[in-house]
Amino acid sequence: MQRRRIWGWWFFDWASQPYSTLLLTFSFSVYFAEVAQQHYITIGAGSTMAGAQAQSLWGYGLSISGLVIAVLAPVLGAIADTSGRRMPWIWLFSGLYVAGAGGLWLLMPEQPALIQAVTLFGIGLIGMEFATIFTNALLPGLAPRDQIGRLSGSGYAFGYIGGVVALAIMLTLFQETPNGRTLIGIAPLFGLDPELREGTRFVGPFVALWYAVFMIPFFLWVKEPRTQRAPVRLGVAMRDLWALIRSLRHRRSLASWLVSSMLSRDALNALYGFGGVYAGTVLNWPVFLVGVFGVVSAIAAALISWLGGKADARWGPRPVIVACTMALIAVCLIVVGMDRTAFYGLVWPDNPVLAGLRGPDLTFFVCGVLIGGAGGALQAASRTMMVRHTTQERATEGFGLYALSGKATAFLAPFLIASVTDLTGNQRIGISPLIVMFLLALLLLVWVKPEGEATQ
Repeated sequence: MQRRRIWGWWFFDWASQPYSTLLLTFSFSVYFAEVAQQHYITIGAGSTMAGAQAQSLWGYGLSISGLVIAVLAPVLGAIADTSGRRMPWIWLFSGLYVAGAGGLWLLMPEQPALIQAVTLFGIGLIGMEFATIFTNALLPGLAPRDQIGRLSGSGYAFGYIGGVVALAIMLTLFQETPNGRTLIGIAPLFGLDPELREGTRFVGPFVALWYAVFMIPFFLWVKEPRTQRAPVRLGVAMRDLWALIRSLRHRRSLASWLVSSMLSRDALNALYGFGGVYAGTVLNWPVFLVGVFGVVSAIAAALISWLGGKADARWGPRPVIVACTMALIAVCLIVVGMDRTAFYGLVWPDNPVLAGLRGPDLTFFVCGVLIGGAGGALQAASRTMMVRHTTQERATEGFGLYALSGKATAFLAPFLIASVTDLTGNQRIGISPLIVMFLLALLLLVWVKPEGEATQ
């Protein structure tokens, strides 16, 4: 029974990961960037400025979504812990996930409703993030403390495999390449029209359907622990939340960890959110190539997340977090100094290096492996570290505060990228604030206790 409950919990990662893999990073974001850039060119902007405007609009949309999540996450967590109910909230936010993802079908290649698309994407993203808070809160009750790291890492690995499978299905059966065929040379299924980009636009409904189907094991097998249920009392919940926040003055490890994770996860999410936009507008990759890139990075993420869970179980989460953060700093340094023509002033050779790909293409593929692998292991180890700083009874509130720390500045990284991109007119330089955020996150880990501290 307990093993089936664990598998059910893992299925949330499998069901929800395609929102990040297909929509945020490797498919829809690239399509959005293409459509938005072409729209701005049509109304008179140059190619470089149009790419910057597309990146800015995407960044401001992610900023607003992050702000909503930051404000509401800890409040909802406190309410859930006070009432003793978590599953109804997961149902509610699952509905937002499905509605937001499904609505992305409406972004047409001609006369695109860009604001509508960004809004729908934000609704789905909010649904995914809030559902994650409540599912994460179930983690402390799934296994003994010394097994949490392995369980968390395996969950992320399982989720990334789901993302790979979903992306592979999209690339082979639905998403058109420039010749109007899918990656395996067939017409998009269901009569989807390549001229209207219906194969690519189908990614939204596909992700919504994927989630609806694969959440069934979660809802069937994962049951909430039997606790005393109480009516929802906002006043009591806010009082408990305020007491927890005030206690941070005396809990240096937890406070340092929350701020460190706030910076690192925000910077990581920005890398996820802008990686596809960067590939499409700086390296001029078509959507299908970004999809292949996504498969490679997601496979790396699955493997390294699983290995990271093993390392977490043996040495604890902090060494894993340090190693992953350093790898992501290296990625940012590469991205800032690279475009299609040169790498920090050194001109790329014109000749293809491998499989028809030139130096910048292969270098960005390596970056994808690092982003996927280090990002997945970082998130899994971060989830373990948070478990070490809370208790099963107050887990939703704790993970709500954790979500706040991850989203309190979630609007900041996209906003900084959008602002620096606007000011410089250069997408590569726009990524540079992430380097500072990762470095600050590393510094704060000095004050984080490896074994954590439970809520008093």
